Order: sequence, then C-alpha cells, then structure tokens
Amino acid sequence: MSDTLLSTGQAARLLGVSRQHVVDLCESGRLDFARVGTHRRIPGREVERLSVRARGLTRERERSLWLHRAVVAELVADPDTVLETARSNLARWASAHRAESTAGRAFMAWRAVLEQGVDVVIDTLLDTSGEACELRQNSPFAGVLPDQRRQDVLRSFAEHWKSDHAAAPT
Repeated sequence: MSDTLLSTGQAARLLGVSRQHVVDLCESGRLDFARVGTHRRIPGREVERLSVRARGLTRERERSLWLHRAVVAELVADPDTVLETARSNLARWASAHRAESTAGRAFMAWRAVLEQGVDVVIDTLLDTSGEACELRQNSPFAGVLPDQRRQDVLRSFAEHWKSDHAAAPT
C-alpha cells in the first residue's frame, strides 16, 4: 500500500476518521499529500505512518503488522494457495492444542475469519486493534512468505523502526 495514492475518503476509512479530518491533516502539514488536478491524494505510506503512531503499537506488534502486510500482498496475488496454507496450518494446530488454550482460541478465531472470505482475512491481517494484534501472534500464515521476502521485510522494518524512533525521547 505504501506506493498507492489514496483519496481523502479512502484514507479516512483506513484511519477511522472523517474525510474532513484527513483534509485538515493535509492542510496543517501533518499528512503529506499530492495534488492530482483539484484532488488531494495521500500516499499509502502516510496513512500507515499515521495509523501505527495513533495506535501506539509496540515494536513486536508493529513488526508482526509489517510481516502480515507482506502476507496480504501474497494473498491478493494468489488467494487459493495462501488460504490453503493457512487452513493446513490450522488443521495441524487443531490436533496439537486444546480449545481452551490461547492457541486453541486463536485457532477458532482464525477458522471463523477464513470462512468469511478473502476480504475479511485482509481486514483482519491489517487491523491494528488489540484483538487483531493478539490474533496475529498465533498466525496461521507461517510459510506463506518465501524466506528471502520475509528477511527483506524484517530488514526493512528494522531500518524503519530505527529511523522512526531515533529521535524519540528516552
């Protein structure tokens, strides 16, 4: 999403705010944007930056979010294969974990998400709520990212985290 240009309405939906609030953020300089004709277009990376900051994600949760954003790219490109991998992983979990365990509860939640289709899976993978962050800690998407892609995402995240938090007070 970082290279995608979004309308103010799309950015507002992703951030969970009004379109006017996004316009105000643009006009105040708190959100970078480009003009396309008479319209404002917001780079996806700006929405991501604002979303993560607003939610105050820990390093671990933001790292997981970055990995799952890469999973979304794979899911959009090849939904059948990615969903089959997740279902296969869930089947292994079912035999290894009791339903009342943390992993067992995550198994049940993920199974329900997968049954609702690709759009709900994508929404869950990108959600920054506490519940979704916890769910991603028991992700059935292990093995979806090729190892090199996973390493690239982790390296990119480490650089992002370091630069984004370098100026933060200790």
